Order: sequence, then structure tokens, then C-alpha cells
Amino acid sequence: MGKKRSGEGPNVTRQAAKFLGVSVLSGAVLAGLALPAVGAFGLAAKGSVEGFDEIPASLKTPPLSQRTTILDAQGGEIAKVYSRDRTVIPLNDISPYMQQAIVAIEDARFYEHGAVDLKGVLRAVNKNAQSGGVSEGASTLTQQYVKNIFVEEAGDDPDKVAVATQQTLGRKVKELKYAIQVEKELGKKRILNNYLNITFFGQQSYGVEAAAQRYFSKHAKDLTLDESALLAGIVQSPSRFDPVNAPKEATKRRNTVLQRMADLKNITPAEATAAQAKPLKLKITRPKSGCITAVDGAGFFCDYVRETFLQDPAFGKTKEARAKRWNEGGMTIRTTLDPQTQKSVQKSISDHVYQNDSVATAVSIVEPGTGKVLGMGQSRPYGFGENQTQINFSADHAQGGSNYGFQTGSTFKPILAAAALEEGISPNRTYSSPFQMAYPDEVETCNGTWRNGGGEMVSNENKSEVGPYGMREATAKSVNTYFIQMIGEVGVCPVTKMASKLGLKPASGQKMDQVPSIALGTQGMSPLRMAAAYATFANRGKYCTPVLINSATGPNGKSITVPKTQCSRAMSEETADTVNTLLRGVVEDGTGKEAGLDGRDSAGKTGTTDERKAAWFVGYTPNMAGAVWVGGPGKNVEMEGISIGGVYHDKVYGGDTPGPIWRDAMAGALEGKPAPTFDTVPVAETGRDAKPGKQGTGNGRGKPGKGGDKPGKRNPPGPGIVGGR
Repeated sequence: MGKKRSGEGPNVTRQAAKFLGVSVLSGAVLAGLALPAVGAFGLAAKGSVEGFDEIPASLKTPPLSQRTTILDAQGGEIAKVYSRDRTVIPLNDISPYMQQAIVAIEDARFYEHGAVDLKGVLRAVNKNAQSGGVSEGASTLTQQYVKNIFVEEAGDDPDKVAVATQQTLGRKVKELKYAIQVEKELGKKRILNNYLNITFFGQQSYGVEAAAQRYFSKHAKDLTLDESALLAGIVQSPSRFDPVNAPKEATKRRNTVLQRMADLKNITPAEATAAQAKPLKLKITRPKSGCITAVDGAGFFCDYVRETFLQDPAFGKTKEARAKRWNEGGMTIRTTLDPQTQKSVQKSISDHVYQNDSVATAVSIVEPGTGKVLGMGQSRPYGFGENQTQINFSADHAQGGSNYGFQTGSTFKPILAAAALEEGISPNRTYSSPFQMAYPDEVETCNGTWRNGGGEMVSNENKSEVGPYGMREATAKSVNTYFIQMIGEVGVCPVTKMASKLGLKPASGQKMDQVPSIALGTQGMSPLRMAAAYATFANRGKYCTPVLINSATGPNGKSITVPKTQCSRAMSEETADTVNTLLRGVVEDGTGKEAGLDGRDSAGKTGTTDERKAAWFVGYTPNMAGAVWVGGPGKNVEMEGISIGGVYHDKVYGGDTPGPIWRDAMAGALEGKPAPTFDTVPVAETGRDAKPGKQGTGNGRGKPGKGGDKPGKRNPPGPGIVGGR
């Protein structure tokens, strides 16, 4: 190849001719870049010109991201969530003034040209060449629509957005080819409609309906002449012409649009003058996006709905597919949240625990037999300010909860009792239950044999608590040594298997520790899991997975398949009925008397952990189950000599703080609802009345293991884990 002589490099005209052989398209590309004439094609990437024919002929238009509305079980709105605030509407729902204004200011010859406006191109090229800078562009409204499609497809990825908006010849060529296709396939009215739905109007509003709501608190079909001109003027530069933060610039721009409409005879000069004289008269509706705006303290429930959507394969096979679907929005999601229950939960919380207390509380309520989550709230509101949080104390870590959950204390004892009953232990079984004792020497686990190599001890809450006790009295009084003797006989493995059947697993996502101290609630659980587990007792032994979504529809109004609860038998009906009998005694004459409900069958269990860093009450009626946790969010508050909700406590117990919260929340939630009764079985009142049985030597029932965990390898049993009053 011979050397090129100076001055033989391709100029603008030659490059354009080589590209398409038509001056119209070359000029359109040049003017569309909104650059000076000289040197414009120097921006072209190598291969851009030759690759025109290789650009795919079909433009894939992504679904426009819209608002998703989350509703409660009765159809009341909980919150609107969106990545982009947009409501797609048809052209006949957009004010004719708005349609005229956007065409007048963005592309006056829109109805006269095709994808390219030759006159506009020549005008822009001339002005840009004369000014030596960017003074005017000539992208048609169709080209702008195509550009917006690229931006929409990029989503919130800044790198993709940069590529979609970069000032290069390659991008403009692609935009131009697709604009030709769009003109052919859609026609002018649909292009205008789509453009008004996709374009950005500032203040987080995408599309004209969202903009009309944001600036004027009205629908797009009701926009007046001056309001339409204001919105049309914003599009060129949403920040510069922002009527909220730059009203003078916005007014000047509005008046320019009105004058342009008069020049085009869309309106009369008199109409333009009258509209130009009007003040802006904004009626702002502030952006309300996300679960932070949820009503009745349902922000964390709302967030759990989002987490469910993003994690459940019912909404998409992959994590990326689910996230894309959520961000596209436009859905209506009807949840299981019962407004009566939620209001009662929040009232009880605010009555008993203050937002600025050193401790917090969380409450979850579910429906036995359906798994429906009826209420969820906490004393630290959803937010970013002081004494607010984004951590859902009711949830596992994977669903937005704390890292490790909260030790459950004696509320875990009924799970041990259920496992023992399933293993054939009589509800009348007695154990010696001394005030203090060593953990058994050996206890069988699923992994082998646990050995008490350190002489670890356990004691009851009060020295007066000395057996023998039977199961009913030991449960009512929450006698630690009784249940340690029981797990010594039953073994750890049946207990952890029962916990698994009840949907219980540590909130951290790790496996449950194979140590006998689990009998006293050393594992960190979430309130929602505890509520669902206890609902199994109310449901006579059938466990149902928690669900938060009743139904959902997409942007097109079509139903979306949602996950359903999965129910399975965790224990026999007789075992569940026996546990109901035991736990009814707790609220009748045991540690949970302050949680008792008037005129209804209720049952439950108190729990207080070592050093009183967490206190619980988990209880249920035949038709509703709830869990209440109180403690330091960081697990570092010892609840002694403490004021909670304006009430001083020398020592906090599960019965005196979580119990009343549960009682008040449940009473309001159940008001006006049926009051069914439990199926119960006869159980001896005390160990002294009961038939003597094995005293729990701790030899276990499993096969000899491979040697064991040292005591308390991850959760040391330690002395002083209290009896859960």
C-alpha cells in the first residue's frame, strides 16, 4: 500500500460517503452527536462505519421499570417500592397539551419526517460549525426514544449507563438504525406514547404520569397548558430546569415551550401570554419509595417480602433473574399481613418498649395451619436515623436479620419435651431435679458422644426449686435441672431432629450445635421461626412453613405464581396435645401468668437467657401463634436495674416483660375472632403425684459415638442459665 500524501486523509464528506453513500444519514449521525462539524468523525471507533450492516435488525425493548405496590391481606396499601418511579399509561390518558408541548420543544417536525429530520440536521450542522462548539443537536424524538431504551436496559449499572449515553459515532449509528426500524414498526402515536412513558422528568420520576404526580399531585390526563409546558421543558436538562430547586430557570424554560407552541399554532398567542404569566403553582408529592414508607410499622415485613421475592425460585430460576424482575416492578403483591393484627402488634410494642430504650423488642405472629405471617414489628423503626435500624430482629440473617439471632432460653424446652414424648417418655415421668447438678457425664448426639470433660454445672433459678418434679410442674416452673436430666436420657439427636421438623435452625444459617445445653436455649433463633414452631403445637403436630405473599400480578395484570406453605407432620397429635396441656399450665399458674388471655385458651413458654441478655415469651391460641423477644440488639445489655418503656425492672424475666407484650398484641389481634379450645390430655400435676421413672443418668439411648465435642465448644452450657421466668 502506498503512503498517503499530506492532506489525503478522509474528510467528513468522504467518510460519510464511504459509510452510507447518502449525505442525509451522514449528516444525521453528525448532528445527532451534537458536536462541531470539524473532526466529528474522529470519535468513531475502528470498525463502526463498516459494521452498520452487522447491527442486529431487531431492537429488543426491555420492559419499563415501574412501581410495585405491596398490599396487606385486606387490600390496603403497605408501601410502594421501585427502582424507578413510573406508571405506564396509554396515550389517551395523557393531556393533549402535554403531547403538543413535548413535540413542540423536542421535535417540532415529528409528524412530518421519518427517523431522520434532514432540515433539522442541516440546521444543526450549520449552527455547530459556526459556533465551533455544541449549540444544537438534531436527534429526532424517535432517536431520543431509542436512546432512552438503551439507558433503561442499562438499569442502575453506572458502567452500562455510560456506554448507553457515550458520545461516539458507533452508538449514534446504532441509534439511527434502530430509529428507522421503530418508525416503520410502531408509527408516530405509539412512539410518542412510549417516549412519554420512558423519559426522565427529574425528581426520581420516570414517565409523564409519575412526573404529574410528583410536581402537581394529579394524573397526566389532567395537566393544564402551563403545567404541560413546564414538564416538557424539564426533559432537556432535568437538573438545570428542576422547578423545585431552580424555579426561575424552570419558569423561563416553560415560557420558551409556550412560545414555541404558539409559533407552531398549537395555541394562540393570547393563550401563550396568559399561561406565561402564571406562577408555577407546584403541589409536590414527595417521593415515597421503599419499605421505609410502610404504614403501621410494617417496614420490616415489607422488607421481608422483598427478600422472599429475591430468594425464592418461584420468582425466577436465578438470583439475577429474580433481581431483574423485582427491579422491573409494575407488580401488585397482596400479602398475608392482617391489618388488625399489625396495628395491635405496633400498639403493644409502643406501649411497653420505647424507641430510645437501651433494649429493643420484636414481635412476630403467624397463623397455625396456613403459615401466614399476620403481623411483624419491632421497637426500633425501619430507617437510618438514631435508634432506627435496617436489621429485622424477627428474621434470620439471610433474610435481613441479625447475624446470629438471639438465644431462646427456656422457650426451647417444649421442643425437648416434644422430642421426649415422641421417643416414648411419659408426660408423668419424674426426675430428681436438684437445685444444682453437673451436666451428665456422657450424652449421645447425632455425631457421637458428648462428654462432660470440664465438670460443667447447671442450676435452677431459685434454691427452693428442688424436685422430684413431673413434666407438667417442671415446665410450669421452668426447672433447668429437670430438662438437663431429660436430655441426658433422650439424647441430643432426637431434639435437634425435632427442632428441624419444626423449622428451627440458628439464625446465622449454621447447623445446630450437638451439645446438651441446647435444652436451655443456647442456640440463636429468630422470633419468626419460634412463632412458626409453636404454631405446630396449636396445629396438633403439623408444621407449616411461614409465607408472606398471598398473590401477585404482573404489569400486564396476569397472575404470578407465588410460593405456597409446605405443611408436614412433625409429631403425633397426641404429642402436640400433651405439649398444649403442659404449656397451658405455664400461663395458668406458672411463669407465664402475666401473659394469660381472658376468655380464651392460650398456652406458651417464658425464656430468659444467661446474664439476662435476652428474654422471651412464645405462645399461642388454637388460631394464632406469636413470639416476643426483648434484649439488646447487640446482645450486650444485661437486663438488671433497667428501665424499659418507663417501667423499672430489678431483673427482667420472660414473664414480666415479653409476656405482657405478647398478651396485649394477641388480645387486640384476636378481638372479634372465634375462640376455639385446645385438645388436651391428662397429665399429673406434680412429680410427687406421678409414677416414678428413670432419673436421667445421662447414659443416652444412641449407639456409642466417635468421641465428642468438649462441653460448650461453641455454646458453653455454663452455670446460671436461668429458668425462664
